[in-house]
Amino acid sequence: MANKRLNKKERQKKLIDKLKNDPFLTDEELMNMFNVSIQTIRLDRLELRIPELRERIKNVAEGNYSKVRTIGETEIVGELVDIILGKSGISILETNESMTFKKTNFIRGQNIFAQAESLALAVIDADVVLTGVANIKYKSPVMPGEKLIAKAEVVRERGNKYFVHVFTYVGEKQVFRGKFILVSTD
Repeated sequence: MANKRLNKKERQKKLIDKLKNDPFLTDEELMNMFNVSIQTIRLDRLELRIPELRERIKNVAEGNYSKVRTIGETEIVGELVDIILGKSGISILETNESMTFKKTNFIRGQNIFAQAESLALAVIDADVVLTGVANIKYKSPVMPGEKLIAKAEVVRERGNKYFVHVFTYVGEKQVFRGKFILVSTD
């Protein structure tokens, strides 16, 4: 919204449209889009009965957990925001201080790996799947408070083996990549 401010009614209509298209927009991102204060965005959301970001993510995720066959809902690390069994999935993990190394204040790799592995398992359309091989690369350190967005894609299926690539981002920056070979015991 290049410097032109909308009136309240127009802004609220556009706010609803934006969040319908992308329910994962933060209040800060919306503030910048509409060139208004964060308080204005929060008041608009309140008036329109639009929940805050965490609640929107949770609402979207709840519908996706029932689709997963390989692991239980509580075993998925992060919020499962999109899944197409046998094809792809997306999860979001909000990082915090409890996930860091005390000395460096970087998020521990085990948290990033756990999100990627659980997402890779979740996208497989089978009842029992185990990780056979994981080729991983940490590309950049992650700080507490950053939001990890993991995107998984099933790239090949050969017999009972599934080849899944998972790329994890903070914003536009890739911070992790994993190539998994998962084995179905069905």
